[in-house]
Amino acid sequence: MDAVLSIEPSFARKILSGEKRYEFRRSTFADHTTVEFVYLYASAPEQQIVGAFTTTRVVEAQPETLWERFGDAGGIDKERFFDYFEGVDTGHAIRVDETHEFEMCVDPTEQFEDFSVPVSFCYLNETERETLRGRLAARDETAQSPPLARFTEE
Repeated sequence: MDAVLSIEPSFARKILSGEKRYEFRRSTFADHTTVEFVYLYASAPEQQIVGAFTTTRVVEAQPETLWERFGDAGGIDKERFFDYFEGVDTGHAIRVDETHEFEMCVDPTEQFEDFSVPVSFCYLNETERETLRGRLAARDETAQSPPLARFTEE
């Protein structure tokens, strides 16, 4: 199963560049072990899928704990982090394992019939999944190096 994560363009770029190794969310996937690729939908003004990443770890904890453990790898300042989590008891840190930046971004509203931009995230149907997987395969076939970045636990 694959998912699309709606994300601010600056955070999408930080993930793809390796500056942001954890994405923080108020809610996340029902079972992250079934999600193979997480596609990054850069919200307005870009409004396109700009790349993807894999994840093998999602941590659920109180925001204070998430900040202590992952804040330095989250690509976000402390004030903005706590503003985002204001009023919630738990949050999630999605680890970014391996990233794939698309050479040509995808406008999902033009590419897929009846695509609705997710507020936070959505799962892809089989047609959407295969189309985006094709973008990953095309990139890997033309690449002379391994995927853009691979991160490991410090």
